[in-house]
Order: sequence, then structure tokens, then C-alpha cells
Amino acid sequence: MRSPVPRRGLVYLAAAGPGLIAAAAGNDAGGVVTYSSAGSEFIYRTLFLMVLITIAYVVVQEMVARLAVHTGKGLAALIREEFPLRMTAFAVTAFAIANIGLMVTEFGGIATAFDLFGVSRYLSVPIAAVAIWSLVLFGSYRYAERVFLLLTIVFVAYPIAAILGRPNWHVVASNTLWPHFVASRSFLLLSVALIGTTITPYIQLYEAGAVVDKGVKPEDYRFQRVDAIVGAILAAFVAMSIIVATGATIGGSGPLTSASHAAHALRPVAGPAAEVLFGLGLLGASALAAAVVPLSTSYAVAEAIGVERSVSSSFRQAPLFLGLFTAQIVVGAAVVLVPGNLITLILNTQVLEGVITPMTLVLILVLANRRSLLGPAANGPLARWLGGAAILAVAAVASVFVALTVLGWFGIN
Repeated sequence: MRSPVPRRGLVYLAAAGPGLIAAAAGNDAGGVVTYSSAGSEFIYRTLFLMVLITIAYVVVQEMVARLAVHTGKGLAALIREEFPLRMTAFAVTAFAIANIGLMVTEFGGIATAFDLFGVSRYLSVPIAAVAIWSLVLFGSYRYAERVFLLLTIVFVAYPIAAILGRPNWHVVASNTLWPHFVASRSFLLLSVALIGTTITPYIQLYEAGAVVDKGVKPEDYRFQRVDAIVGAILAAFVAMSIIVATGATIGGSGPLTSASHAAHALRPVAGPAAEVLFGLGLLGASALAAAVVPLSTSYAVAEAIGVERSVSSSFRQAPLFLGLFTAQIVVGAAVVLVPGNLITLILNTQVLEGVITPMTLVLILVLANRRSLLGPAANGPLARWLGGAAILAVAAVASVFVALTVLGWFGIN
């Protein structure tokens, strides 16, 4: 009798991917800049918050993978079928707004990367926009995706930099295991940005769609579950490494002001070549997300409406799908060309993500709780409580920020 171990290994390899790729895509331009800013301004004080965010991230990614495996449908399709039309319209609109914010972030990342090489944003951004648009519609997107993913591997240097930077590990452990929050608006602002860049709706849309595309069967869900959880944990590990590396090298120097400033965290690894290494990684992560994010929005809207959705289709066959894809690239690139500090722009878009994220998470939790949809695979009591607590905490932070912002409009601080 043949051992089931090799077969299990093959099944896992077949199921693996969506969670791990989501982890790589999640540490994009907005992620790297936000995590670097956390270390630069507050040293290690956001590490405990990152532990809480990681727990919520793992819970959400697992629920999304389970929904996709057991229903064979993407998130937008499930929302359309399970909720009233107005709720569907609201959710899809939130997805679209969040992803347009991300497009600004990704083109901001491309411009920032080229700035390190002495190339103006007014040259790099239009060329990158046309190249990405042409690549997805007319070229070999799959090949380019692999190249972009290869460039993001340079971010593995951050865990090494975190060690070589010789941080005070006692202080790192203390800040990781116990809250050392700062009672300030800037700390709250950064907290919302950390939530937005880690648990972003784009990642949930991508993971669900990728799992459905792979055709993972319910009987093999345990393998997909491992992929989703490991991917989320790896993403959080890299994120926390960026905070530690930045905190050890430039911590306490104040808010991040430039890409060159962020690149200093890699000096223990790359020395004078730190800016080049940082620029290449930022370029790869930004270009990958700039291609995938607008596609995820187009798929979500087309799924919700029930119209043709395929990259291989022509504009005549899928006008909404390809038109929306094109519009997002144009808007994202155009906003980045407006004069201003790109690092500040990227951080502000992550705050927008953090405000919108709780709306998405509530819908995911409700879907995962429904036995009429998932049967025995629906959330049990522990998953319901854990998911509810995680989402409530995320929503609470975002709500406090919104409340303070509104009060600020009336001169109340």
C-alpha cells in the first residue's frame, strides 16, 4: 500500500499559493513606507499593535479561504447573492474606493523608487502606467508577474537587517508582548494606517479569486487553510522586521520624510547600496500591485453586476471590465503627478484603507457565520467570537480616528 504522505504533499503544493502570494503583495509600497514610518517615528512602540493586527489578519484570511473553497465563488459574487442590492452596491463602492487609493499608493511607490535613481516622477509614472496597461491587455502578464515577484524578494533583507542593526532585544520583546502606546493623534493616525496596509480589502478579493481559480476542493481545504495562515504570518513577520530594522537604525528621528530615509534601515545589510536595494524592491512590489489591484476591482464590479470579465476579452466584449481597469490606472497615475511629498501621500492613502477596511471585514464575518451558505464549515462559537472581537477592535480604532477628524473640523481637539 502506498503511503499517503507524497500525495498529501502534492495536494498541498497544488493548493498553496494564494495565501503566500497575498503575503508578498501585501508588503507593497504602502506597506513598506508605513512600517518604516512606524519604526522611524515610534521605534518599537507599534509592535504590540502589530501582534493584534496579525491575529485579525490570520482570522480574516482563513475565513476568506474557507468561503472560497466551500462555495467556489469570489467575495463580490457572494455579497451579491447573500445581501440586498443596496448593500452590494455599498460594498462594491467601498472596494472600488479602497483600491483607487491603493492605485495612488502603488504609482507613488513607482515614482519614489525611480526618484532614488534620479528619474523624475513626471517621466517615470506616465511610462509605467502605459507599460502596465499594455502588459496586462496585450502582453505576457504572467511572465511580468514572476519578474515583479522576484524583485520583491529583496525585502527578505529586512529580517537580516533587523538582526545586524543590533536592536535592544529586551526592549523589542517588551514592546511586542505589552502595549507601549502613545496618547497622540499621530500615533492613532499611524495605527489606522497600519491596519489599512496590513488587512486591506484588495488582499481578501485577491485571495478568494485565486482560490476559486485554483479549483481547490472542500476535501482538501486543510491544505488551503495552512497556506492562508502561513501567508498571513509571513507577511506580519516581514512587516515587524521592517519596524525593528527601521527602529534600530533611524528610530526616534521623527516621521519618515523620504525614500532615502527609509532605505537607511537596509544599511546594515547593503551598506552604500542600500538605496539601490530598497529602490528595486519598492519598484517590484509597486509594479506588481499596480497591475493586480485594478484587476481585482474590475473583477469585483463585474462579478457583482454579472457581466463579462476576462483579460483575454476585447473592449467590445468586456467594456465595463477593461474600461474600469483603464480608468483606475489613469486616476492613480494622475493623482501621483500632482506636486507634493510622495511619502505623505502614500501614508494618507493607507489611512483611507484603514477607515474602509472594517466595512469589508463585517461582511466577511457575516458570510462565514452563515450555515445556510457553508453548512458544517461555517464559523463555530470560538471562530465567531474571535472574528467578532478582531473586527470590533479594528473598527474601534478606525472609528476613534474618524471621530477625532470630524471634531477637528470644528476646532475641537
